Amino acid sequence: MERVLGGYSGLIFAALRFVAGALFACHGAQKLFGALGGQQVTDPMMRVAGIIEFGGGLLIAIGLVTAIAAFVSSGEMAVAYFMKHASGGFWPIVNHGELAVVYCFLFLYIAAHGAGTYSVDHAIRKGR
Repeated sequence: MERVLGGYSGLIFAALRFVAGALFACHGAQKLFGALGGQQVTDPMMRVAGIIEFGGGLLIAIGLVTAIAAFVSSGEMAVAYFMKHASGGFWPIVNHGELAVVYCFLFLYIAAHGAGTYSVDHAIRKGR
């Protein structure tokens, strides 16, 4: 089958990485700052989650130390799923954990794939 947008795959991957990272950072901003309709958390574990989400999301979005940030973020989403959602039933759609599962596997893919051409990581490597 012909890849209709194959010539744009690098740019589309960069857009995916940016949007996913920015949205993930928004979850962290809700926890850390009470921004975007969220409530600032005081629980230490939730604060750590907020730091990973905010910092990791920004790093993923711009493509800086992307593999590490994505791997840590993927792990955080796996922990979040099993600690918060899995007790609500087997299926993510039933236990409201589908976003955690999607983030987990998307960030795992980004960690394996790397930041791609349109990233700070690539610019740094190219400059060496």
